[in-house]
Amino acid sequence: MHIDHAGIATEDAAEIAKQYVELFGCELAHEEEFDGMELIFLEFENGYFELLDPMEPTGPIASYLESNGPGIHHLAIATDDIEAALRTARELGIELVDETPRPGAWGHDVAFLHPNSTGGILLEFVQH
Repeated sequence: MHIDHAGIATEDAAEIAKQYVELFGCELAHEEEFDGMELIFLEFENGYFELLDPMEPTGPIASYLESNGPGIHHLAIATDDIEAALRTARELGIELVDETPRPGAWGHDVAFLHPNSTGGILLEFVQH
């Protein structure tokens, strides 16, 4: 496993993407609208930033922004076997947000682990 991306909640993904491309010299890798959000993935040598911009006033990212303001929403860990990763998490007593993988951005399978069980960090397993 390795770190795949940091999910960053923002109120203006396009503007932040432009700034980060200029600041870091990273590249725009992927854009899509998914689950009521505009998503922009910026590619770095070792992973991605996923910029999350709500397109609707409700939903998990809109709620996060209202409570916390812009910032890191989650960290994603890439796995070749998401089912095995979830089994291991269950065996370790980790509280799961997703009991089974579900479709995520970019066509990947994802499953989230509850921050109550992971040191206060929302973690995501992602299988490409």
